[in-house]
Amino acid sequence: MNATNNCPQPIKVTPEITDDDRTRFHDVISTDLADWQVEQVVTPSKIYPRQEKLLALHWHPEFVPMDLITRRVNAMFPNVTDKMMIPTQHNILMSYGDYTGVEVDCYASGFNQKVQLLLHFENERVREADVLKSMLAHTFKYRSSQLFEYMDAITKPDEEKVGLAARSTGADDELVEMVRVYVTKIQTMLDEEWSDVPKESIKNKLLKNYFDAMRPIYGDNTINRVQAYLKAIKQLVKSNFSLKYFYRATEVIEEARSLGGCVVIPHPEEFWPILLAKYDVDGIEVWNPQSQRYTDFLISVVDQQNTARPSGSRKRLIFMGDDCHMSEKTKRPETQDPVKAAREIGLQPAWDDLNIRKKLIIAGIDRQSVITEYRERLAG
Repeated sequence: MNATNNCPQPIKVTPEITDDDRTRFHDVISTDLADWQVEQVVTPSKIYPRQEKLLALHWHPEFVPMDLITRRVNAMFPNVTDKMMIPTQHNILMSYGDYTGVEVDCYASGFNQKVQLLLHFENERVREADVLKSMLAHTFKYRSSQLFEYMDAITKPDEEKVGLAARSTGADDELVEMVRVYVTKIQTMLDEEWSDVPKESIKNKLLKNYFDAMRPIYGDNTINRVQAYLKAIKQLVKSNFSLKYFYRATEVIEEARSLGGCVVIPHPEEFWPILLAKYDVDGIEVWNPQSQRYTDFLISVVDQQNTARPSGSRKRLIFMGDDCHMSEKTKRPETQDPVKAAREIGLQPAWDDLNIRKKLIIAGIDRQSVITEYRERLAG
């Protein structure tokens, strides 16, 4: 029996793994796309015929094939005359066209915080990049381990984290127990089928996606309460996640430079001290869908840094990142996060915002100038 949004079913969960549980698990971890998913991926919700330059240096293909991504981008921007697209999967090198990129989790020891860096390369420069690839493999494995800490906090259970999360979200004992039982099932199925589980599925959103798949059973009201509770626990786990196993940001930058790569700071709004660290980077992302509040200020910061730079040194470039996660395009519309679903590769409206554009003109920056300059830097 399916639940309606207004009349959710009572929460009744048995600890045994049912056929439905396992089918749902396989659906959630699968990276194969059904026909309706392919159609959804290649069909953008809006077309931008007046955009002629496309600069996309911060986006995540995840498990969506590049040919489908190309079809979507070409449909969205049919009149582009020059473009630069470099994928930045989390801790995995991926290539598109002539370029390879990655978004790396690392540790800024100067202010004791995890930060992220975007690395970009011409493809040939990372063909034999064994040291960088080993660093990324270690980081990917360690970063993925957060999922297991997350699940353990729910199933062990960690009474402190569970209590804090329940109180902050109003989750009652019945809901907490429901989540514990289902997450225990997920842990068991992961262990049983580990060799066949796509490694790109081993991330925190596995739990979110699994419970979203149960909306027809329990209704939106119950699942929304579950998601709020899960999010609260996830934040507690992330805040206590050890940083000592990440590589230092300076180590990551040094390795990228040794290979002739370029480095960009994303999300500066989340990592304010990184602007003071004087890292050897090519530019700063001043806008993305998560970081819009201080765009004007960040443009001024970059402009001031360029004015004060030593004679002969390269200026810092201004970047904008769409931070699009393509897996969101593969979900049914009713289970999509509307904020994340709105993100598109190459869609950075701040370039055309009249107030921001005024600042960019003063700084002598536009999309074409960044594409041209960055292309030259990547060529070495």
